[in-house]
Amino acid sequence: MAHSPVPARTIRDAAAGIAVLAVTNFVAITTEMLPVGLLPQISAGVGVSESAAGLLVTVYAFVVAAAAVPLTVATRGFARKPLLLGTLVAYAGSNLVVALAPSYAVLAVGRTFGGLAHAVFFSVSIAYASRLVAPLYTGRALTLVTAGGTIGFVLGVPLSTSLGTAVGWRWSFGILAALCLVSSLLVARLLPAVTVEPARAAGSGPRPGRGRLALVVLAITVLFAGHYTVYTYVSPLLLAAGLAPEAVGPVLLAFGAVGLVGLWAAARYLDRAPRAVAVAAIGTIAATLVVIAFTLSSVAGILVAGGVWLAAFGAVPATTQAAALRTRGASPDLVGAFVNGSSNLGIGVGAAVGAAVIAGPGSQTLALTGAAIVAVALVVVLLAPAAFPREP
Repeated sequence: MAHSPVPARTIRDAAAGIAVLAVTNFVAITTEMLPVGLLPQISAGVGVSESAAGLLVTVYAFVVAAAAVPLTVATRGFARKPLLLGTLVAYAGSNLVVALAPSYAVLAVGRTFGGLAHAVFFSVSIAYASRLVAPLYTGRALTLVTAGGTIGFVLGVPLSTSLGTAVGWRWSFGILAALCLVSSLLVARLLPAVTVEPARAAGSGPRPGRGRLALVVLAITVLFAGHYTVYTYVSPLLLAAGLAPEAVGPVLLAFGAVGLVGLWAAARYLDRAPRAVAVAAIGTIAATLVVIAFTLSSVAGILVAGGVWLAAFGAVPATTQAAALRTRGASPDLVGAFVNGSSNLGIGVGAAVGAAVIAGPGSQTLALTGAAIVAVALVVVLLAPAAFPREP
């Protein structure tokens, strides 16, 4: 097993590795969320309803939620860099299967395969970022790596959505498969190896932070469930508000761009005031989802409220990852697995709840349901100051 004797300690020292991890996060998030922008095209292409197409997000997320911890434990003795490379190759294969799928069943198989890759990827990626720098810089390193995922929202999903609208959704997945292979080459050339704990020590011994970690995991699960109850069906919501189909891609691009505001806030304040960042972001998400529920008949209203909603969510991934790591409730890889599994459990539950609501009561109830669930996550954070402390 190849190790670097001493990991880079500052953000500047680790710049190349952080940049490569950001690129891999870009392709990973784009792979996970691409169906969100293409639900109408996918449903028409394989002959299913939009709610059934939305379940592709649920299947993917539930696979990740179920497999993240077991696969992380099973692979904890593997060298991190080759393992990360393997997940990127698996992402490429998954996207290629989806691009060529002749039926909904085969498409679901391709997404399941991608979910297995995702189960390992983010568990490794989160811990990898924390190992590249000293603990003082953990929040900033995670924010910069998470920027790749945010850019996946900003550029990856919206541009792929526009491409899918113009030339067909299959091309979007095919091009993404090629990008996954390109990112694997960057990892092979530029990402330094890191030292890992021996397999026998990774899960042994009492961890006083386990209770705090459990509370962070609970908050992540509920928060992501509420957010994705609505976000999974953002394209149908925009179309129902009167937006033209060809405008959905550009609007998602704008929504993603404002997510950089939240990411900037996390980068600036997460290593100084993590609790304030968490409370502000989650509270804003809940409030704006309520506003969306009552502005569905207004394109301008939903665009403004949606922009604020997704700006706040831009701070969430780095904030929750840093909170989980700082509990020291498990080894970094296992913490990454819990964050990965819980966030995807939330995504899956949210997509499933959204499918039921959008097919039943409708769009206004969808937004209010999401807001109520996010509000529960806010209560967890407010009642758990040890898990979400004022200072790192």
